[in-house]
Amino acid sequence: MVSQSNGSPATPFNFLIYGRTGWIGGLLGKICESQNINYTYGTGRLESRATLIADLEAVKPTHVFNAAGVTGRPNVDWCESHKAETIRTNVVGTLTLADVCREKGVILINYATGCIFEYDSDHQIGSGVGFKEEDTPNFIGSFYSKTKAMVEELLKNYDNVCTLRVRMPISSDLTNPRNFITKISRYEKVVNIPNSMTILDELLPISIEMAKRNLTGIYNFTNPGCVSHNEVLELYREYIDSSFTWKNFNLEEQAKVIIAPRSNNELDTTKLKTEFPELLSIKESLVKYVFEPNRKTPVAA
Repeated sequence: MVSQSNGSPATPFNFLIYGRTGWIGGLLGKICESQNINYTYGTGRLESRATLIADLEAVKPTHVFNAAGVTGRPNVDWCESHKAETIRTNVVGTLTLADVCREKGVILINYATGCIFEYDSDHQIGSGVGFKEEDTPNFIGSFYSKTKAMVEELLKNYDNVCTLRVRMPISSDLTNPRNFITKISRYEKVVNIPNSMTILDELLPISIEMAKRNLTGIYNFTNPGCVSHNEVLELYREYIDSSFTWKNFNLEEQAKVIIAPRSNNELDTTKLKTEFPELLSIKESLVKYVFEPNRKTPVAA
């Protein structure tokens, strides 16, 4: 178990974080350091109740953050051939952690996924009508998404859990292979579909604030609005590499090179925006937090 503090006067909060070696888990630690929040990375395995209890009893956290989980390497197709492993962490592990936290009277901030929906007749592409927190997941194309939808439904029975639906996460670190921008900039071809996305530089600090406010329930954890793959790559070309080019293909062509279908949707962010009015739209956030800090293409005179 690794505890961290930068030596400055700490806040009254004490966080226990799972997912130390993961992308979001690592970023959470850096945010805690910048805010002088005491935090500890849990060493217990999510599916091992005894080790989780030991962690909570040793740390006595004010809040627990779960950024651990199986997404697959190099992508969610891995889950199709490793179903037992996926269930062990994404289902059994997450539920065990939620139950232990409830037993200890601690709120759990659980980073989940919004990839449990797909556009339908009531939520059409470009309509601006997004799926709300209370909507029933309708995407079962991948085993990964199936496990996530299953857990989300069960977690509704835990009043100590805040479920954050993350989608196509993006950060200012364009070297990270998990970054949505980094991934699609390296693909030979991309589909061009508008989607809700999560700018981690803006939203992860908000998740810390959500813990401080003791918020629970489900939140669509994306920036307001949608952006298409081509729009993201156009910004990449404008700010990062003026010579960058890419090719598109359709869903039928994409299906030939992947094992499991991918989710495409827009999430309604009214609930999150009401709680945090300062939240920027997806395009505003992309420019402010990702492309401007990484700008390499000179500004036109």
